[in-house]
Amino acid sequence: MRIQDMHWSQVEERVKEDDRCVLPIGSIEQHAYLSLATDMILAERISVEAAEPLGVPVFPCLPYGMASGFADFPGTVTLSLRTYIGIFEDMLDSLYRSGFRRILIVNGHGGNTPVNPVISEWMNRNRDTSVKLHDWWRAPMTMAKVQEIDPAASHASWMENFPWTRLEGAPIPNFQKERIDFAATSRVDAGRKRERIAEGNYHGVFQRPDADMLQVWQVGVEETRHEIERGWH
Repeated sequence: MRIQDMHWSQVEERVKEDDRCVLPIGSIEQHAYLSLATDMILAERISVEAAEPLGVPVFPCLPYGMASGFADFPGTVTLSLRTYIGIFEDMLDSLYRSGFRRILIVNGHGGNTPVNPVISEWMNRNRDTSVKLHDWWRAPMTMAKVQEIDPAASHASWMENFPWTRLEGAPIPNFQKERIDFAATSRVDAGRKRERIAEGNYHGVFQRPDADMLQVWQVGVEETRHEIERGWH
């Protein structure tokens, strides 16, 4: 039920029966040797796979997020917090006008989590709604599966290296990177952060067998589907 495969009157009829929808949000930013669009690709794909058997419409992913810490890596696109809040509120307002009252935001980028208070404020203005923010990759069951397979996992490491985020002609290194100094990188500008994190992986190996990745993915899809099905107002 991708929204791109529907026309407006189908949406109008759909919300009369079911007022749920899914809005993926991501980021365009460095992911070491993986696609710059990794967060967008994963958020949208997991949303579609989770929602498909339920028939719940999934909107195209908002590709751009807040990624100021990676601003010095070419190809990264980052929005200011002020801009992002405006865009996010406008999107929620649009979904509301369309009749959606239960909205699952499937987030693929940790830098987007400041929208939590924005969601709370928006629901105070629209009290017949229920909006949930689901960080799919660090939801409890998905993160537990990641930790079970290999606890050395973080941004741009193996845990984001799926067949659909790899790039043709971009070899993946075969070594385990030491954990970066998170405190040191959090107190410097994007230029010095780039120097300290090198290619972009925070720590861990760059790739694991596809069998491991598909285990993580299946748990992520099921956990996201559970969020679509349950826990609304």
